[in-house]
Amino acid sequence: MTTDTVEEQKTEALTGDSMYEWLGGEKAIKDLVNRFYDIMESDESLKSIRDMHKEDLSPMRLSLFEFLSGWLGGPPLFIERNGSPCLTSAHEPFKINPEARDMWMKCINQAMVDVDIDEKFRDMLTPAFERMTEMMRNSS
Repeated sequence: MTTDTVEEQKTEALTGDSMYEWLGGEKAIKDLVNRFYDIMESDESLKSIRDMHKEDLSPMRLSLFEFLSGWLGGPPLFIERNGSPCLTSAHEPFKINPEARDMWMKCINQAMVDVDIDEKFRDMLTPAFERMTEMMRNSS
């Protein structure tokens, strides 16, 4: 059994047809989501968005993983379990202002770096995440 180098693994990942595959599939998306929520839990400057969540983040970790899986071109797990997502109504009970939006982006951007998502993919994902978070904004 041989061990692929990091570069060989990255090349193999690019043979897929979706961002989900390019990032590394299920494990990579789970790692990203877990790191995202770990950052939210550990960084005191993010307390206001952490407080929007229940104490147990396990359901949110699963929900975000399932959502991102389909959103990135992988299995549509969220839709299979919940039907079509409506992000704006799901976040309606919370005050999503520019500060909250920016905190969410801080978490996802740092998580992408921490789990070693290649810069070229971060450059593609960041504007898409920015559009999504701006769409959820419901307060000034």
